[in-house]
Amino acid sequence: MKNGKKPDPTTIHPIAGYDKEIYIKPTIKNPNIIVGDFTYIADSDFESHVMHHYEWNGDKLIIGKFCQIAAGVEFVMNGANHQMNAVSTFPFYTLEGWDMEPPAPSDLPLKGDTVIGNDVWIGQNAVILPGVHIGDGAIIGANSVVGSDVDPYTIVAGNPARVFSKRFDDELIDIMLSFKWWDKSIEEINALIPILTCSDLEKVRKELKGRL
Repeated sequence: MKNGKKPDPTTIHPIAGYDKEIYIKPTIKNPNIIVGDFTYIADSDFESHVMHHYEWNGDKLIIGKFCQIAAGVEFVMNGANHQMNAVSTFPFYTLEGWDMEPPAPSDLPLKGDTVIGNDVWIGQNAVILPGVHIGDGAIIGANSVVGSDVDPYTIVAGNPARVFSKRFDDELIDIMLSFKWWDKSIEEINALIPILTCSDLEKVRKELKGRL
């Protein structure tokens, strides 16, 4: 283990003396935000990046393990949506003095839970819109606005975010999704680092196929 220290997912500040990068999981207070071990954000407060997350909608933000979330990323939840099937989108029911009961859930464009897979890299100032599902190993370009699902190991960028390319061929993607390195023990992952960071993808393919 580096410097004699074992990686600890309960540590808030994983870089000694630096408070602008945190492991998110040990900081979460909202029960509708679920984050896996070792996922970090380049900031000191994650929940301030989760926008319009109102308890009465019941939607969840679920993020996997080992995700890398850059500064300025925002997760926009379903509370940002307004009624769109009427002639006005103004939310009278949320403001004092207006005689309007909350609309029925069926009258609101609620998109469900937002789900981010494992080992996902989200670039600086990206915006993730309500109900989006992003697959394992995906990369989201800086300043992207993601309003639709992203397949595993796919690179998207732009506003709206569009597919730029797959990271690997289908066989290697299937191997990675089957291997699920993020679910292994700290000791196993530490031993796998030379493979996980190797740029010789044919070597990686052969090595991981042999371990399945």
